[in-house]
Amino acid sequence: MLASGEAGAGAREFCQTSPIVTGLAKHDPELFDLYYGDLPANAALPEEVHYISFTAGEQQFRDEAAQAFDEEVLGGALPAVEYHDLSTSYFHVSPVPRSWYAERAPSIKEMRTRNERDDLMSVLGDILNENAAGNLVVIDSLSDLVGAIGERAELEWADIAYLIQGLTKAASAWDCLIVAHVNFQTITDTQHGQLVDAATGTLQFEWESGGSTRARTMVVKQFRGVLSQLEDENIVRFETEFTDAGFDISDVRKIR
Repeated sequence: MLASGEAGAGAREFCQTSPIVTGLAKHDPELFDLYYGDLPANAALPEEVHYISFTAGEQQFRDEAAQAFDEEVLGGALPAVEYHDLSTSYFHVSPVPRSWYAERAPSIKEMRTRNERDDLMSVLGDILNENAAGNLVVIDSLSDLVGAIGERAELEWADIAYLIQGLTKAASAWDCLIVAHVNFQTITDTQHGQLVDAATGTLQFEWESGGSTRARTMVVKQFRGVLSQLEDENIVRFETEFTDAGFDISDVRKIR
């Protein structure tokens, strides 16, 4: 699934909220029930929850989440969320000083093998192969991969499009949910269309203006096998908001 949105409209917040809420349901069901109520009768929790970031460390993720979530919710959820920090693989070919993204200085051996490490896509593939089956996986963010095109010899736009196509096929075999975030302002309309077409479903988060106010909304842009049911109800957009329980998509305030 693709979580696509312009900056600040809620796509990244949705990607952060999803693993935290799921982690809370796994680790502390009673607290989950207190904040979010019962799970729908036909809902099933994943075996594990994984969050993959190309540029942010785990502490940065925790600090950002602490600004949005009640401390009790966060404390009950994070033990069930396994964080994967790929920043070392992401930044090692860049001019960014190693001390900014690594906890220690490189050894002489590491410096010699600096350009012999597995490429970023291989590292990502290994993590998915080991952890995706039966689980929830969030990838933050495809925009980071887009930004690395031209800086990394092994990465082209076609690789990102192939990645989403491959994940769509693999996720079916793995019986899992993979949510990939992208800021659609970082790519062309054609590129965005390719990602939307490749993904099983796309949730698009946008800013809406009405008079002197602005509101965040979510559009179910594409969802194979489900979109027709939404169209039967004539639902076009859902209003969204931030609460101390995270990013909330209203199941009441639907914009028709």
